[in-house]
Amino acid sequence: MGPGPSDVSPRVLAALSRPTIGHLDPAFQDLMEEIKAGLARLFHAPDHACVPLPAPGTAGMEAAIMNLLEPGDLAVICVNGVFGTRMVDMAGRAGAEVIAVEDAWGTPVSLDKVEAALSGGRQAKVLAFVHAETSTGVRSDAAGLCALARRHGALSIVDCVTSLGGVPVDAAAWDADVVYSGTQKCLSAPPGLSPVALSRRAVAAIAARKEKPRNWLYDIGLLMSYWGGEGGRTYHHTAPINALYGLHESLVAFFEEGEQAVFVRHARMHESLVAGLEALGLEMLAAPEHRLPQLNTVKVPEGIDEAKVRAHLLERWDLEIGAGLGPLKGKVWRIGLMGASASPWHVRLCLTALAEALAAQGFAGARDAALAAADARLAA
Repeated sequence: MGPGPSDVSPRVLAALSRPTIGHLDPAFQDLMEEIKAGLARLFHAPDHACVPLPAPGTAGMEAAIMNLLEPGDLAVICVNGVFGTRMVDMAGRAGAEVIAVEDAWGTPVSLDKVEAALSGGRQAKVLAFVHAETSTGVRSDAAGLCALARRHGALSIVDCVTSLGGVPVDAAAWDADVVYSGTQKCLSAPPGLSPVALSRRAVAAIAARKEKPRNWLYDIGLLMSYWGGEGGRTYHHTAPINALYGLHESLVAFFEEGEQAVFVRHARMHESLVAGLEALGLEMLAAPEHRLPQLNTVKVPEGIDEAKVRAHLLERWDLEIGAGLGPLKGKVWRIGLMGASASPWHVRLCLTALAEALAAQGFAGARDAALAAADARLAA
């Protein structure tokens, strides 16, 4: 129950164990087409090119930045947590000039600051931001930020690693250019794949580059010769066959449950957990209107050794939660309610274990009150 990976569902684990076949086998090529169609539906991106990259979510970030940016390009990058900082680093490695728009950790990206940065004179080629910041549990306004990019003639890069499958992601409605995610969060598949959706504008911009991208494996032009499938596929890399079985099964499970049902489940588990945490005497980091239901950032009470609490949970309850990163190190816990881990059982387990670990350090929180508050919220 940390910031990812989440628990992998039993049906996905079963899918992973199917016999491995070749990456150019006709049966596997049929599966590739089903995965592309499922990702297009999940991203709400019917006109985007949707493919899973063979690496975790960071690969989606690197592919987006390295394919869209060339030396000398201007990139406006929003930083309100760890992963915006990582985008800045990657854009610099691509040779771009970077304007970092910074907001306090625990708050969403400021549209006013982004507007000012985009209006500053030289036209930016890219506006990049994190929709769901995993280091803080905060959601930013993707629709508003993509609209600013369009208004100023910039291409948008949207990090949806933690949001996809837990809250709405709508590439078409946002008019987003590159949206990427990972399989190990709300899709409850193993780490190792990064689904990406690229708009026609993004594909055209990549094709019009003056020089080749500075990475080979994630060169979109080369990748699409394998995943595009038009006129026959060209060997590019040995695809992670069994990981793709798992992604396929997670997409089937997602749509069987129903998109809105999945979002409601995540929201209800979040509300239940927060009610229990507050009854236990704990506080959340982010304001309610900006919180991610699937990533709950909880302030560590004064005088509590947060590392000992996490160790207690792991040793006594076989339960993992996440620590804070950057300036939040030692100050927060990050509790995930993602995919198969977003259930009443997980909420009750976490509250019970956390109450015991805190009590071991003299914190006067009542487990029974926490569980009662969580159950009451679920019953409401």
